[in-house]
Amino acid sequence: MVYTISKQLTFEDFICEYGDNSRYELIDGELRDMDPTGPHEAVAGTIFGYIFQEILKEKKLWILPKNCLIKPPATAATVLRPDVIILDEIELRNEPLWQKEPIICNGNTIKLVVEIISTNWQDDYARKMEEYAFLGIEEYWIVDYRALGGVAFIGKPKQPTFTVCKLINEAYFSQQYRLEERINSAIFPNIQLRLVDLIPRY
Repeated sequence: MVYTISKQLTFEDFICEYGDNSRYELIDGELRDMDPTGPHEAVAGTIFGYIFQEILKEKKLWILPKNCLIKPPATAATVLRPDVIILDEIELRNEPLWQKEPIICNGNTIKLVVEIISTNWQDDYARKMEEYAFLGIEEYWIVDYRALGGVAFIGKPKQPTFTVCKLINEAYFSQQYRLEERINSAIFPNIQLRLVDLIPRY
């Protein structure tokens, strides 16, 4: 995890200075450099492809924006930037900022968020899980293809893990999958996806 500046930023500061820069997000006024690598972006792109195929097959009125920010309503100085996000096209009409900025404020608009674990794994396993559950997002995927997360989250010995968090009674219940296991998703019950299919081969 990289902290790039010491001063506290507001939501408005962040949008003005870093809103168009995909490297950064804001948590409690602190700027986070997500430090994306080539393999990290490759995994995100592969997941994007699998999801896009399912949306087309099932003829869902859902979209996959290239860049999108989430502004949790309960926190004034937090702006999250998931690696992959699915939005309900119909619900976008209720988004107060969408027509001017790719910013989502309402959890009802979000069908799924995906985070690819990097050096900021603490945020993805803890803080973001709380924020996404509070927003009421039905499903949250955590893709830890390098086994970077703490043993409290992925077990010991540490190994690559794909975690599917399903929202039940306002809390996430997690199911972990290893390399060869097929992912079970309530959002996409027919998806043919395994963690091994996502890991870069170089």
